[in-house]
Amino acid sequence: MKNLRTTINNWFDKLDGQWRTMPVKKQHRYTLLLFSGYALLSIIVLLKVCYDVAKPDNTLTIEHIENPIRQNNSSVSPQDSIKTILKGKNHERQ
Repeated sequence: MKNLRTTINNWFDKLDGQWRTMPVKKQHRYTLLLFSGYALLSIIVLLKVCYDVAKPDNTLTIEHIENPIRQNNSSVSPQDSIKTILKGKNHERQ
């Protein structure tokens, strides 16, 4: 685990060194490009949410939750895991 951590730290240090040696103008371009991509993605998500909300057929159906155990027509009764005793008698007090 320590080896993985040092490998990741070394990789981040190498990336940081590459970023610092890069000209400032290029750093600004990369930052602007990443921000533009993030802004574009945010606008697309907001437009999609507005489109979904503005649909006239927005209906919310509220139904009862059905118990899946009652739907099972098996002859075997379901076992409750709380009732299952996991300890043997050798673990009890005397």
